[in-house]
Amino acid sequence: MNTAALPRWVVAVAVVGGLFLVLPLVAMALRVDWPRFVPLVTSDSARAALLLSLRTSLSATAVCVIVGVPMALVLARTSFRGQRLVRSLVLLPLVLPPVVGGIALLYTFGRRGLLGSSFSALGIDIAFSTTAVVMSQAFVALPFLVLSLEGALRSVGTRYEAVGATLGAGRWTVLRRITLPLVLPGLVSGAVLSFARALGEFGATLTFAGSLEGTTRTLPLEIYLQRETDPDAAVALSLILVVVAIAVVGVAHRVRPLDRLAVTAAGTPPGRAPEAMR
Repeated sequence: MNTAALPRWVVAVAVVGGLFLVLPLVAMALRVDWPRFVPLVTSDSARAALLLSLRTSLSATAVCVIVGVPMALVLARTSFRGQRLVRSLVLLPLVLPPVVGGIALLYTFGRRGLLGSSFSALGIDIAFSTTAVVMSQAFVALPFLVLSLEGALRSVGTRYEAVGATLGAGRWTVLRRITLPLVLPGLVSGAVLSFARALGEFGATLTFAGSLEGTTRTLPLEIYLQRETDPDAAVALSLILVVVAIAVVGVAHRVRPLDRLAVTAAGTPPGRAPEAMR
């Protein structure tokens, strides 16, 4: 590691910060009851929570992609009055305490909520159901996809979109053949981060969906409950989430070089067009 360009105290503080992040994970790994690890993470309640978390997180990620792509396109490719305010509201769940988001969802879609009362009249109850878990996860994860994709859209610019339009391509063709292929790495990265955030969601889920085994009790909720009755199981399940998080971060970083390739493609000399336009 070459640190000649930096003062030694900067390196020292960076090392302290790194240890602050890594040591708790090491301590948790040392606390795992390895001889009982497999039985602890394969109990009926643990398997049910893990499968539910994976299923709902994938569903929430799909919701984020379906809703987040148009949102990012509007924020990056249009200009309208109050755009900064809208962007701030879209990114609000990043800084909002999850339990507050859960309360907001409850008073919107709960049985006596703003919209929930209308759904209840139709015989549809959203709160304290698996659907509520997906909505809670999507609520907190959506900004990750929007932020990542909007940044990618602004990085690649609008040069080739304008060229495609002048060559007679319609708006849908430009979006499908030029815009989305150029920002695909940013979309994948945002989707991966959204999945990770959805998988680790706790506060909004507990508030809006509750903790019903097999229905709304996701892995973070199972860990919280096991902490009171079986600390060894809680530590083992926590390690599963840490491993998944590390894998997700690794995938996100592998996608980043593709982001740079997309930006490079956007800066290709005028005589060369990206593959999507040929």
